[in-house]
Formats: sequence, structure tokens, C-alpha cells
Amino acid sequence: MRPLNSGIAGPLRGKTDLPGDKSISHRALMIGAAAVGETTISNLLEGEDVLHTAAALRVLGAEIARDEPGLWHVYGRGVGGLAEPAQVLDMGNSGTGARLIIGLLATHSFVSCLTGDASLTARPMGRVAEPLERMGARIVARSECRLPLAVVGTSDPVPIEYRLPVASAQVKSAILLAALNTPGRSTVIEPVGTRDHTELMLSHFGVDLAVAELEDGARAITLTGQPEIEGRTVRVPGDLSSAAFPAVAALVIPGSEITLAGVGVNPLRAGLIETLGEMGADITISNRREEAGEPVADITLRTSALRGVEVPAERAPRMIDEYPILAVAAAFAKGTTTMGGLSELRIKEGDRLAATARGLEASGVEVERGEDALVVHGTGGAPGGGAAIETGYDHRIAMAFLVLGMAAKKPVRIDDGTVIDTSFPGFVELMNRLGGSIVAEGEAP
Repeated sequence: MRPLNSGIAGPLRGKTDLPGDKSISHRALMIGAAAVGETTISNLLEGEDVLHTAAALRVLGAEIARDEPGLWHVYGRGVGGLAEPAQVLDMGNSGTGARLIIGLLATHSFVSCLTGDASLTARPMGRVAEPLERMGARIVARSECRLPLAVVGTSDPVPIEYRLPVASAQVKSAILLAALNTPGRSTVIEPVGTRDHTELMLSHFGVDLAVAELEDGARAITLTGQPEIEGRTVRVPGDLSSAAFPAVAALVIPGSEITLAGVGVNPLRAGLIETLGEMGADITISNRREEAGEPVADITLRTSALRGVEVPAERAPRMIDEYPILAVAAAFAKGTTTMGGLSELRIKEGDRLAATARGLEASGVEVERGEDALVVHGTGGAPGGGAAIETGYDHRIAMAFLVLGMAAKKPVRIDDGTVIDTSFPGFVELMNRLGGSIVAEGEAP
């Protein structure tokens, strides 16, 4: 464990790139492994979660090489061509990696065993298992469908039409990856749109995929299985979920102005930007472009007087990972911020909803927490801070409260900074380069 302290920072200034998007990095590796020939990936996130996915795909027979930081090559085995693993696949801390690779393996006719760290093995996989078993796979797992588990893949997969009971990009993606090696047309219907990185990446690789908006507002994604797909070139945009932390820091630290370059601004992912705008954030989005099917832009943020808002519950799927740092922004806002539809936060690395509320209360912020809601009462000034935060293996809790400590009245301590490397390697160095003050415990600022 590596305790870190963050204290009052000077104005944040400068322009910076960000690590590659974690969600897109996972998908680029997996779909590259299912393609024929070479896929070249630049700006791949080299965080621990993604590295575990790369290691698992190597065990499954894909050839994956790293040329230099961020530049990787995948030599795929074709749709349905992965090899039976000779060892257990260790997915580390990555729920995304685990759920997506379970989908990919479900329609390969061999047995695979998966495990993970203490946090991942506590997270349920049942919502993924249920549709995959309808397609013919069998999932053998511990109680509550937790890892370690075995995927008994099917040699005779069946296409399905499946309506998600709860909007989830991970469940949707697992089904689509299973459908790759399933004859015929499989359809996933989601009640509201969730991040569509899988659909965009599959389309970029040439998969026959159609998206339809239904009369009830739902979204139907239909994939024609068993295509012959060839390797592609992919540039991974900067991770919007990672951008959220320096972004909020710039909004609440006086005198700040920063530009985050080359960030993915997929509208099904950009709920935080919309919400911060409603709170009065000074945000400029420029240099819009498209890379490998994904919308990308530069985002400039300046110190702003934020105000409390009511965040619609239906926005949650578009910003589910950003609620801890949004709650920190709300702590600095004037008035009450209400956030609903947060039940998904309770099955992340831990109970992220409870961890966020505990950290804010320890920092002197008045909060109310329900089963799927969080209410933050901001005063318009800096919170007291001074808290000692237990991260509970959660990288987003760690980064959110380091940001709070940079603008609070007293420093904030987190118990373990090493967890940050799962999604944002170099976070401390980037924040300090912009003007932050985050140090390892016992070191001078």
C-alpha cells in the first residue's frame, strides 16, 4: 500500500494529453484478437486492467506485442479461433475485462476458468451469465455467480433477442461479443442508450451491425454473426472518465485554466460534461474530429462558481463511473445536488455509493444517501477536508478524494495510491505537472 496526501494546490495551468480510454482499450484488444491478421493500436491504456486483458488474450492464443509506450500490435486468430487456455485467466481488478471476455469465450467450444483480485471476486456476474446461457453456454460459479468461475463454451451457439432488464454497456457488449461466433442475427435491446464503444469498434472492423431506435425509446442492436473480419488500425482517444478528475480540479481550484487534448466525447458517455455545464462550469469544446469511429475533441476548463442541480436518473448510464468526482464537484457548489439512479454504483469495485458518501461526510460535507441516490448539500465554499479515506481497492474513490484535498481547507489522505494504476497510470505526475500538490506520505510537497 502507498498512502498519498493531497493539499492546497496553486492554480492548475497547461495543456495535457490523457491516457487512452480504458473501455475502448479492452475492446480494441478483444476484437483485434477475433480478427484475421494484424491490428495496430496506438495510445492503448497501459493500466493494470488492460494489461490483464492483454495477458488473458495471449493465453488464449492471440499474439500481442508492444513496440513502445502506447503502441501495440495484435495478431488475431479469427472469429471463433481462440485456443483453449492451459491456465486460469487472471483478470485482476477489471470488471469490464472479465464480463466482456466471458462473452467472447461463451461461444468457443472449450472450458475456460477466470479469477481476479479480492475486489473482482466479490462482484456478481449473473447479469452476464443469464443471456449467455440462453445462447448455449454454461457458467459454473460460486454463490451469487462470483469469480472464480468456469465458462463452458458451446459448440452450437443459438442467436437470441434479449432485452436488458437494466441498462448495462458491459452486459450488452458481452452478448455482442458472444454473437460474433453465433450463426444468424442476434439482437440486444437496451431500455436507454449506454456507451456504444463496442458497436462502434465492431463497425470499424467491418462487422454487419445495425442500430435501431424503438418507439418506446429503447435501442435495438442487431449483429450478424460469424463474419470474416480483418485487422484494422485503431487510435484510442483519451479517457473521458480519467479526464473527469483534472477537469473538476480545474473548476474548483481558484485561478485555474487547463486544456485536455484528444479526449473521447462520445455522447453516450458524456453525461458528466452535460451535468457540469448545467452546474455553471466554464467549458469550451474545440477541435472536434473522429478517430476509429469515435468522436474526439479538446476540452478547456476554467475555474467556475458551481451551483447545485438535480441530475436526472436516466442520465446515469452515460456517466456511471463519474459520480464520485461529480459528488466532489457538488461539495464545492452552492446549493443542493441530487443524484438518482445509482444502484449500479453498489456493484462496482466495492459499494462505490457508500464509499463516496462516507468520504464526503469525513471531509465535513453534508450528504444524504439512499439505496440508489445521493444528495450533496454544498455551501459554495471549500469543504473542511482533513479526512483519511479508505479506498477499498477503488481507483475512482482514490482519485476523487485526492482532488477534493487539492481545494479543501485541510489536506486529505488516501490509504493506497497504487490502486490508481488500474485505470490512470501517471495520475499523480500529471496532476502535479499542472500545478497540483499530491505527495506520498512522509515526502515533502
